[in-house]
Amino acid sequence: MYNHSPDNYKCPICLGVSGVESEDTLLKQADLVFKDDLVSVFINSFWLDTVMGHAIVVPNQHFENIYDLPLEVGHRMFEVIKKVSIAMKVSYQCDGITTRQNNEPAGGQHAFHFHHHVFPRYEGDSFDLNQSKKSILSEPKDRLAYVDKLRSSLNKL
Repeated sequence: MYNHSPDNYKCPICLGVSGVESEDTLLKQADLVFKDDLVSVFINSFWLDTVMGHAIVVPNQHFENIYDLPLEVGHRMFEVIKKVSIAMKVSYQCDGITTRQNNEPAGGQHAFHFHHHVFPRYEGDSFDLNQSKKSILSEPKDRLAYVDKLRSSLNKL
């Protein structure tokens, strides 16, 4: 329903979830923070310069957007989003959390696989101003510290 992915779409999130590292995805297996039978969490490869190390929570099965997402998977997504938010607050020592999920091109969706962003927020971080700027492609080695911090905090919850 309301799908926009082109024919022969190579889903970069499906590739990451299945462990494939290729030119078709920026997700690396080292970016994986958590995975169960329904949901995976990665440190996102694109960052805003004032809120680095944000996470994306994704269903392991391909659903393009919220319209296609089964309620069972959506419920598990929300449980994991809440845990990631708490773990991020603790491990990043941030002042707050912003979550964001986009649907369809007009809604700002850029990868046609349902995904939910969890951003660390800091007083005066200019997040809203930086949203209009182009994101920075982070180096895989720079994401590792965020993976370790978040995974460690998640394991304690």
